Amino acid sequence: MSPRERHLPVTYQTQQLGRVVIRFSGDSGDGMQLTGDLFTSETASFGNDLATLPNFPAEIRAPAGTLPGVSSFQLHFADHDILTPGDAPNVLVAMNPAALKANIADVPRGGEVIVNTDEFTNRALQKVGYAASPLEDGSLDGYHVHAVPLTTLTVEALKGFGLSRKEAERSKNMFALGLLSWLYHRPTEGTEKFLRTKFAKKPQIAEANIAAFRAGWNFGETTEDFAVSYEVAPAAQAFPVGTYRNISGNLALAYGLITASRQADLPLFLGSYPITPASDILHELSRHKNFGVRTFQAEDEIAAVGAALGAAFGGSLAVTTTSGPGVTIKQETIGLAVSLELPLLIVDIQRGGPSTGLPTKTEQADLLQAMYGRNGEAPVPVVAPKTPADCFDAAVEAARIALTYRTPVFLLSDGYLANGSEPWRIPELDELPDLRVQFAQGPNHTLDDGTEVFWPYLRDPQTLARPWA
Repeated sequence: MSPRERHLPVTYQTQQLGRVVIRFSGDSGDGMQLTGDLFTSETASFGNDLATLPNFPAEIRAPAGTLPGVSSFQLHFADHDILTPGDAPNVLVAMNPAALKANIADVPRGGEVIVNTDEFTNRALQKVGYAASPLEDGSLDGYHVHAVPLTTLTVEALKGFGLSRKEAERSKNMFALGLLSWLYHRPTEGTEKFLRTKFAKKPQIAEANIAAFRAGWNFGETTEDFAVSYEVAPAAQAFPVGTYRNISGNLALAYGLITASRQADLPLFLGSYPITPASDILHELSRHKNFGVRTFQAEDEIAAVGAALGAAFGGSLAVTTTSGPGVTIKQETIGLAVSLELPLLIVDIQRGGPSTGLPTKTEQADLLQAMYGRNGEAPVPVVAPKTPADCFDAAVEAARIALTYRTPVFLLSDGYLANGSEPWRIPELDELPDLRVQFAQGPNHTLDDGTEVFWPYLRDPQTLARPWA
C-alpha cells in the first residue's frame, strides 16, 4: 500500500508532461547522491527513459554551507528516448543557501524551486555572500518558489523514534525524496525495500528513514502549496523489447569486461592503482572472482600496467584502469605492448586535470595523449562509448579488437559517463560475439633444412596478427 492510499488526499490537479529535469543540491553530507540514486531507480522501474549527472565537489569535504562544498544530482526523465541529462533543470531542490546560489542561474524563469527554509539563517546567508535572504528580497520572483521547513518537518515526523535532533536531521533528504516522489507520481515500494536492506542491522534507522520518506509524501499530498502534481508516462516506444535495469557507466564497463572474458574463455586480469573516477571498476571487478576475475591493486600506475602486460604474456585478457594522470606514466609500457603485439586494454576514465586538480570534474582531454602519447611507430586503436549503457558494448568491442589483432586498445570513457546512469537492456547470450582465441601450440614454420621453428611474428593472412603463444 502506497502512502497515498493511507491518507485521504486533498483536491489537486495532475498535469501531463513529456520530460522533466530535476536537480537535487545540498552539502556533501546531505545525501544528495543517494537521494538522486533512489529517485532514479524508481523512475527506471516505472519505465521512463532517463539520464543522470552526479556532480561532486572537487574539494575533500569543504566546510559545510560553502559554495565549494555543494554537491548535486541531476536527473532527466521522459516518455521518449533521450540522450543527455539535460541543461536547465525544471525543478531545483536546494537544501541550503549555498546550494541555491550555486545552481539558481541554471534554472530557467518559471522553474520550480524547493528550498529548505530552516537552513536560511543569517550566518548561512552571510557565508555565501547573501546580503539579505533571497526568499524575501524579491530576487526569486521569477520562479515558483516552495519554501518548506524540511528539517523541522523531518524532526517532527521522527519524534517517536528516540533519536537525537542531529540524528533525525540526517533523514531530511528522505523527506525531500518523498515530497518529489509524490510530486511526480514515482513508485515508493523500491525505496522502502532499499532502506530496509541498507539498514538491516539498524532497523530503527531504517524505519526512521522510511517514516521521513512517507512524511515527505504525505506533506506533498496535504499541503496547499503543491496544488499541482505531474505525470511523465513510461517511454514504451523508446525501448526494444527485453529485460532492463538501471546501470552506470563504470558498472556497465565492468560487466562488459567480464562478458568479454567469458566470451573469450580467458581469465580476466586487472592491474590497477586507485584513481578517481576509475576506482569503481576495480571495486566492482574485485567482487567477481567466481567469474575467473583476478584484481591486483598495485603500488603505483607503472606497476599496475606492468602487471597487466605480464598477464597478457601469460594468456589472460589483461586490463589496466586509470585516468589522465595515470595514462601519462603508463605510456612506456603501452609502447612495449605495441612492440610485443600483445592484447592489452587501457581503460581511461577521463577527468579534469592534470594530476589531482579536478578529480571529480569530467573532461575529455586525453584523446591526443591516447593517440600520440608514445614514441613514434606505436599506433593504438581507440574506442569511446557514447552513453553510460554503451560502456558495456565499448568494453566488449575493445576486447574483440585487442584479441583479434594482438594490440593494445584504449577505451576512453569519462567522469560523466562513469557516474551517470540510464536504462540498459541486458543482452541475450546469442547476441554476444565469439571472442575465443587459438593459442599457438607449437612450431609454425619450417626452415629450408627441414627444421621446425616457432616464428612469433608470423602473420595471419586474414588479420595480419601474430600468433599468441
